[in-house]
Amino acid sequence: MFIRPYYRTINGQRRAYWALVESYRTERGPRQRVVAHLGKLDKAGRLGIKQAADDTPTSSQKKLFPDPEPEWVEVDASAVRVENCRAFGGPWLALELIHVLGLDAFLRDTIPSGREDVPWSVMALVLVIARLCEPSSELSIAENFSRKTAVCDLLGVPEEKVYDNRLYRALDTLLPHKQKLEVFLKEKLGVLFELEYDLLLYDVTSTYFEGEAKANPLAQRGYSRDKRGDCKQVTIGLVVSRCGMPLGYEVFPGNRTDVTTMQEIVETMEARYGKSNRIWVMDRGMASQENIEFLKDGIRRYIVGTPKSMLKKFEQQLLGEDWHAIREGLEVKLCPSPDGETETFILCRSRDRGEKEKAMHERFEKRIEERLTSMAQRCRKQKRNPLKVAREVGRLLGQNSRAAGLFDVDVRERKDGGTELVWKKVKAWQDWSELSEGCYLLRTNVADWSDEELWKAYIQLTEAEAAFRIHKSDLSIRPVWHQKEDRVLAHILVCFLAYVLWKTLAGLCERFGLGNEPRRVLEELKEIRVVDVVIPTRKGIEIRRRCVTKPSDHQQILLEKLGLSLPSQLKVIEM
Repeated sequence: MFIRPYYRTINGQRRAYWALVESYRTERGPRQRVVAHLGKLDKAGRLGIKQAADDTPTSSQKKLFPDPEPEWVEVDASAVRVENCRAFGGPWLALELIHVLGLDAFLRDTIPSGREDVPWSVMALVLVIARLCEPSSELSIAENFSRKTAVCDLLGVPEEKVYDNRLYRALDTLLPHKQKLEVFLKEKLGVLFELEYDLLLYDVTSTYFEGEAKANPLAQRGYSRDKRGDCKQVTIGLVVSRCGMPLGYEVFPGNRTDVTTMQEIVETMEARYGKSNRIWVMDRGMASQENIEFLKDGIRRYIVGTPKSMLKKFEQQLLGEDWHAIREGLEVKLCPSPDGETETFILCRSRDRGEKEKAMHERFEKRIEERLTSMAQRCRKQKRNPLKVAREVGRLLGQNSRAAGLFDVDVRERKDGGTELVWKKVKAWQDWSELSEGCYLLRTNVADWSDEELWKAYIQLTEAEAAFRIHKSDLSIRPVWHQKEDRVLAHILVCFLAYVLWKTLAGLCERFGLGNEPRRVLEELKEIRVVDVVIPTRKGIEIRRRCVTKPSDHQQILLEKLGLSLPSQLKVIEM
């Protein structure tokens, strides 16, 4: 410690006021802070303060006052109160998961530091923790989340330092390190959970914008999985392992179709992680002939779904009896390629899926039949324009396309200028529908797996679909409020990092016998609070302690299973 003068001019005279200053070290180098303002001091007073500050020769950092001895005080029990109750469990758990992954150290080493008051790596952690615990906008994080939770205390950030513009700039600083983050997390998750990246699952989804997003060329109108065709959107392609652990993702324009993204994503992942001997698993939306040839030319192994129309080539196999039951209500059959190629086709028949498709066909069939009967009666009673009736029929069949092929509809013009509507059911379509209900077809060039292994690998695509559901429901990736392209990409990156924390918690839950229930564990531990306990003493001095509430029995069991130790008091670390 040392003393430093501060000068003020009062009534034309320059006067010196003294302050006691302490030096301390931070990640960005040495800093100084005022410990006490001492007012006006003469030469003897300054010398006394300096000697008091230097009274510990064995310490490189001097202390003005000796460590206080513990003493007993009388407190006013009736005036003990609790203040500043805030959420603690969620942000604390998120930070523990970040420590498990080493994400905090990676960001600290990767994001360059400058003259900012708060390191950008710390502000990035604020964004990720908020996205996992209470997904909201950057403005809401600044005005609500940072004030109502202990995230600032846990990260050592003053509350007033967390505001929307700083969070926006943190997004800008984080985005350039996307690829390094993906590589780091893939390796870290692989070591932590002993993962084998031999099977890669690829799927595509979309997320929509609120606003016109004119400044973002990626924001386009296209097929919306969110049923928001009125909004612009971006398309996101995600690659995960067989257990749903993410490897990486890419963002495409909103009007990009699934089938056109496959080659780019495969080449990107291979450039990032190497080609190896992986098996790519994709749904039928990726299965164009061009993509199949691309996979073959690169000597890549694959298991992909096929369009429903390809089942027609396997009608004889559907009628056969040599099915292999791999579980209750599910049968598969390996079939050679009808074109004589080296591919193998896996014919699958699901009882539950068949019942579902049958119910759908019956519902649409009934709807079309009732409407056609009503239209035919109306045409007999009224003189209607044939073109208008034809358009009405086309609209009806388009709205009920599942059973449209069952009906052969003929709109004829009568001699009196009216319209005659004649329709009948197509027996061949009905027979094929009954035969193919519940059936679907896969294709692969993997020759050393059994039919059961091939089917189980393909069904793992549900992990990619689950990842999208978590992004959209639990992490609120939609709607996107940002309008600039880079901010949108950074928003998606923060959601991806929050999903990594989610899957890390899921992996730890499975490892320690808690099942695959990260949502329930997170919601349970979110109930833990931190409060300021204020204890008035008889001498008029108030003792303040920032205490963590005692966990319930259920919460304590979860903490013990996960190997986590909840602090009883919170020590605030100043930035």
